[in-house]
Amino acid sequence: MKADVLLGLQWGDEGKGKVVDVLAPAYSVVARFQGGPNAGHTLEFDGKKQVLHQIPSGIFREKINVIGNGVVLDPTVLKKEMIAVEKIMPGCAAKLFVSKKATLILPTHRLLDRAYEEAKGNGKIGSTLKGIGPAYQDKIGRQGMRVGDASSPDFKAKFKARTAIHLEILKRYPIDFEWDALEKEFFDAIEHLKTLRFIDSEYFLNDELQKGERILAEGAQGSLLDIDFGSYPYVTSSNTITAGACTGLGLPPNRIGKVFGIFKAYCTRVGNGPFPTELSDETGERMRMQGNEFGSTTGRPRRCGWLDLPALKYSLMVNGVTELLMMKADVLDIFPTIKVCTHYQMEDGTKTERVPYGIAEQKIKPIYAELKGWNTPLRHASRDAMPQALCDYAAFIEKELKLPITLISVGPDREQTIFRN
Repeated sequence: MKADVLLGLQWGDEGKGKVVDVLAPAYSVVARFQGGPNAGHTLEFDGKKQVLHQIPSGIFREKINVIGNGVVLDPTVLKKEMIAVEKIMPGCAAKLFVSKKATLILPTHRLLDRAYEEAKGNGKIGSTLKGIGPAYQDKIGRQGMRVGDASSPDFKAKFKARTAIHLEILKRYPIDFEWDALEKEFFDAIEHLKTLRFIDSEYFLNDELQKGERILAEGAQGSLLDIDFGSYPYVTSSNTITAGACTGLGLPPNRIGKVFGIFKAYCTRVGNGPFPTELSDETGERMRMQGNEFGSTTGRPRRCGWLDLPALKYSLMVNGVTELLMMKADVLDIFPTIKVCTHYQMEDGTKTERVPYGIAEQKIKPIYAELKGWNTPLRHASRDAMPQALCDYAAFIEKELKLPITLISVGPDREQTIFRN
């Protein structure tokens, strides 16, 4: 048995939470492999909306859910999440396992994140201020604290030693905070964290595969935010691509099966960074309002634009995607004409399908193909009753990307999903 991977192909916010929730019944285990509370995975069912930040999106399907070693975990956020989820699914904590090797986000990591971002002035990258970058810095610097340390008798001493260094750094920055309250909140959350099952997740997941169980690896953010392959420096601090599922869960490459690549029928981005097809006009505003494009973690309005095929082709290449899942097709219901970027025109006039190095510093003009819109509500569409213009739009994308679109989402609810295979 192999583990399937589900990840975003754009700048995050593609709809991964909904699809994990839809696909989870076919799996025994859902495992998050990177990122932290900077993610916001939204699910809708039974007329209610749920937003998960660290808990895998299979939690409402009564599957085993694993927070992998590649995740940076904020105990205070997790405690609030678990309390909210338990109100809907009493007893679900028994199904949530946490890797002992997952790195802890300390309260000083959040403070450092804010201090560093404010110090950048006009050069801000658009951090969510959740402490992700500083936590990964400590991890890579071999100074991080991990979930397994919470069971150690000298945990508090380790915490005080590490945060003392952070607090010394923070003296250089003019930000206000109440340390005693933050410290108390953290240790209360640690006690709650210790009620969950800590596991050696690499052994657990490989044993599950050996027993013939199916695993779905859930990514956070999107491929174009990958620390190595994204639009640097406007990226996240982890590997968001398929390879991150191997390092973030302890799975060997030959144990990876299908790779589900999720993309919106258009593009969005939160925060700063290059966005060749961005629409800073009335069309972009209509797209934002129609799609309710506001960050599920930060609440910030998302930048909106037409679909970008060069960026998608790049993501397909680095991920080894086997199936495409197109989300939020219903947002394009209101447009009589839909544009798709097929090439970039560079500053020197050359045309390319490739994402250039240093894209953040270059002026790129998108070259568009125009397709007829369906101009009708999709929320009650089905596999046998899709507008021809939507079928044509999907066929155009499939031809360009040379991969099948096996799922189309036509609304936020788990029931508003069309399977095409």
